[in-house]
Amino acid sequence: MSFGVFISGTDTDCGKTRITCGLLEKLQSQGKTAVGLKPISAGCQQTNQGLRNTDALALMDASSTPLPYETVNPLAFEPPIAPHIAAEEQQVKLSISLLNQSIQDWSKIPAQFQLIEGAGGWLLPLNQEETLADWVVAHQLPIILVVGMKLGCLNHALLTVSHIKQQGGILIGWIANHIDPHMQYAEENYQFLKSRIDAPCLGRVPYLNQDQSAADYIQFPV
Repeated sequence: MSFGVFISGTDTDCGKTRITCGLLEKLQSQGKTAVGLKPISAGCQQTNQGLRNTDALALMDASSTPLPYETVNPLAFEPPIAPHIAAEEQQVKLSISLLNQSIQDWSKIPAQFQLIEGAGGWLLPLNQEETLADWVVAHQLPIILVVGMKLGCLNHALLTVSHIKQQGGILIGWIANHIDPHMQYAEENYQFLKSRIDAPCLGRVPYLNQDQSAADYIQFPV
């Protein structure tokens, strides 16, 4: 049976995919089998094989076990907009029930770890009543929060941590991901978050080029 962990973020473009790929590489360097999964994506490209999301493809490349695309990213939508709106355009209503139906194959995945990357931030809407956060809490998935280190990250991070706790989520760690190479007082911001987030910091990733891996800067809490 796999051990599932949900990778959330402070907002869109905070670097969840890069961090998830780095965690996959870290686990495999320790002799573990691990796969990356992205249940919901928007902003997909139409290909001869169907809709494909670049984040989901990156997770597949970083995983130890080859999987069909439809298993990795069962709910894929083309417009680069909020997934619940993109789904409505296709006459699909996202819901916890639909998500649960879509991931039934995950129980058969032969890997020790499943790293499940969210879309957008913690409170991604599925519909007018449900969020992806509700699904995470219902499944009691441990959560790793990726904090995109930039101006405004203190508010984003503390609000996200506060809401995870209010919902009964299990925050097992956070990672500081420096996405702005010109951020002023980056060290002071990082130290402030370390003092205020009641969960271990699992790594601090510097600003990296596109082809660089985050694996050397982070750890997985096993």
